[in-house]
Amino acid sequence: MKNFFLLMAASVLLIGCTNTNSIKKTNKITYPTTQKGKVIDVYFADSLADPYRWLEDDMSSETATWVIAQNKVTFGYLEQIPYRNQLKNRLEKVWNYEKVGAPFKEGDYTYFYKNDGLQNQYVIYRFIEGREPEVFLDPNTFSEDGTISLGSVSFSKDGSKVAYSISEGGSDWRKVLVMNAETKEITEDTLIDVKFSGLSWKGNEGFYYSSYDKPKGSELSAKTDQHKLYFHKLGTKQNNDPIIFGDKQKRRYVGGNVTEDDRYLVISASESTSGNELYIQDLKAPNSPLITIMDNFDNDSYVIDNQGDKLFIVTNLKAPNKRIVTVDVANSQPENWKDFIPETEHVLSPSTGSGYFFAEYMIDAVSQVKQYDYLGEFIRDIELPGFGSVGGLGGKIHEKELYYSFTNYVTPGTIFKYFPEEGKSEVYRKSAIDFNSDNYESKQVFYTSKDGTKIPMIITHKKGLELNGKNPTILYGYGGFNISLTPSFSVANTVWMEQGGVYAVPNIRGGGEYGKKWHKAGTKLKKQNVFDDFIAAADYLIANKYTSSDYLAIRGGSNGGLLVGAVMTQRPELMKVALPAVGVLDMLRYHTFTAGAGWAYDYGTSEQNKEMYEYLKGYSPVHNVKKGISYPATLVTTGDHDDRVVPAHSFKFAAELQTKQEGDNPTLIRIETDAGHGAGTPVTKTIEQYADIYAFTLWNMGIKELK
Repeated sequence: MKNFFLLMAASVLLIGCTNTNSIKKTNKITYPTTQKGKVIDVYFADSLADPYRWLEDDMSSETATWVIAQNKVTFGYLEQIPYRNQLKNRLEKVWNYEKVGAPFKEGDYTYFYKNDGLQNQYVIYRFIEGREPEVFLDPNTFSEDGTISLGSVSFSKDGSKVAYSISEGGSDWRKVLVMNAETKEITEDTLIDVKFSGLSWKGNEGFYYSSYDKPKGSELSAKTDQHKLYFHKLGTKQNNDPIIFGDKQKRRYVGGNVTEDDRYLVISASESTSGNELYIQDLKAPNSPLITIMDNFDNDSYVIDNQGDKLFIVTNLKAPNKRIVTVDVANSQPENWKDFIPETEHVLSPSTGSGYFFAEYMIDAVSQVKQYDYLGEFIRDIELPGFGSVGGLGGKIHEKELYYSFTNYVTPGTIFKYFPEEGKSEVYRKSAIDFNSDNYESKQVFYTSKDGTKIPMIITHKKGLELNGKNPTILYGYGGFNISLTPSFSVANTVWMEQGGVYAVPNIRGGGEYGKKWHKAGTKLKKQNVFDDFIAAADYLIANKYTSSDYLAIRGGSNGGLLVGAVMTQRPELMKVALPAVGVLDMLRYHTFTAGAGWAYDYGTSEQNKEMYEYLKGYSPVHNVKKGISYPATLVTTGDHDDRVVPAHSFKFAAELQTKQEGDNPTLIRIETDAGHGAGTPVTKTIEQYADIYAFTLWNMGIKELK
């Protein structure tokens, strides 16, 4: 287990109990009994029991037995819901359409991703103008069950070689393979134990990648406090790869990227998920030193392009909503930065391509895009097809056309071709999904949170919805890590809305929708703002008769799983169903597992000081399940190979709920085997999980048959 290094707390293991063969009988469901061990942690003279500590050992036979027993109960329950298979069949039917991504050029070829419909992984195709497309790389051939997925794909500068990463069982640990792009033959030994890494080529010579020292045994013991940047030169062994950054420097996250002109290596290093140091190295000068651009973690700054020695940097230094600055490499420290695209009242997310900058702004979580040239002159506003989110508008400097996607909650993703010189867009590819957007509507509302803050929320449903308080509703949220929830289309949501369901997404604090101030207003000792914002969203939906507590489900994943866990333990009467997915649920120990320590910027830690400990304990879902309370019907979901938010969070939370739940509402945990945090999950497993979630939700809302 990762060092707890508590300065003012001691953990004492008294007895470990792991017998899971006995069972506990409730009114309706017989749960496996989760035996209690006698573990006591002492935090600032406060003795606190952690009876399910043994479930943190993901490699033990006792934990494996517990997982099997829990899944047996959960799937036994789900199998009795009469329309579960009907939902699965409908999801498969809606999902089964051709999906094609935007094209991109590498060397002599144009590449694109495509899924025929129900393929577990997207296939990469390529073509030369005038020829039929051919399969270039098919991840579906990596494994029979689709549990080996494709990660990063990066081509050498001339497009003759490609490096790509793969994940096994959803793990964040990756392998990297190198292939001759023309012959499609593997040309190198496989690199192993790569984690949280991009792949960036230096010419055609080799590429930069990042990783940690991999632990032996339990994944939970991984030390993720020293990330290292390596360079792999083709034709050499991985164990000879030199460390470029992170040997003497101890940083939690390190990444390296080569500029498009192959001139500079840019290195970003950070201690948490917010704030980074910035370095640059001249690759044209042999053995050139690293030049420090930013030497602290007080802001987020990244080089997005260069023109010779002139750097373009996007930063939130003295600009919470971000700006782009320019500076010369030789004098690249912040005191020499000059505004290129100044900060505005809206959050900036820039991209470059075809010799232009594209400044995407979020206006109440909705996209607006402005085009600038390399002199900083405004060219035009890009006319978008409606109210929604833009993705793309990036490419190489010499490309004559770019591509972008547009979507919202009722508009399937459409790909547009954009001609930057003329400022014209044309539809490149429409979605082939069998879904009529004209039958549905989205509208944005603003509601008031507990402290008076105005929060935007987008509510989507069938047109003509009767506001009678009886509409099945999913309230989805995240609220953390500066991540913004912008309008996007979901195949699964179409099936939910077909059943008369409402889908509501509030842009609560902790996210990035209104810049750094909005993010910080939902961190550390202000984290309760996030939960209050979400609760106020539920109150709005109920007050305006979109739904009622009997027909409301709350859902979120990862940090959003924490959101669901905290809200359901603070206001258990507010909702009928709770759906925490891969959640951060033990707030006193989250930082002792794998990548958890890197989240301290948002959360703080229990060892930080007494005030922070008591605050975390006050909302930590695992520590706030109380005996005798009727909690909503709960389906906890996780993956047994999740090495980002380890499954122990979900295991311990489910055990607490099953032990203390008062009344008949089921408290189940669905544990996906050979699965991780979510990325790369096979389509078959994704469909099965949605079918189970929707069936569980509707059934516990008292809905006996589908529409």
